[in-house]
Amino acid sequence: MSWIFLLLGVMAEALSHVALKATDGFSKPLPAVMVIVGHLVAFIFLGQAMKGMPVGVVHALWAGLAIVTVTLLSAVFYRQHLDLTAWIGMGLVAAGVMMINISQGHSH
Repeated sequence: MSWIFLLLGVMAEALSHVALKATDGFSKPLPAVMVIVGHLVAFIFLGQAMKGMPVGVVHALWAGLAIVTVTLLSAVFYRQHLDLTAWIGMGLVAAGVMMINISQGHSH
């Protein structure tokens, strides 16, 4: 169940970060509300994930997965594309997330 909460937290946080660009410096109320609510929801889900996973593991997975998710969503919503070097870096982030997941140093 912790993984489900973690993934929901990542999605909430990633969507709120993508909405942050649409706030135009917090001058547009609807996207601004989406950012604030998205972050609040993300922290609620992350708190639930931490009931069954170590804090450091949740934070590392959240950060890594959020980086990749925000990048993918930015490409879809804002047509922001990265070069090959950046995608290689994203691959390394994804590999790190997988390594943390298969680690024997934490329980699921």
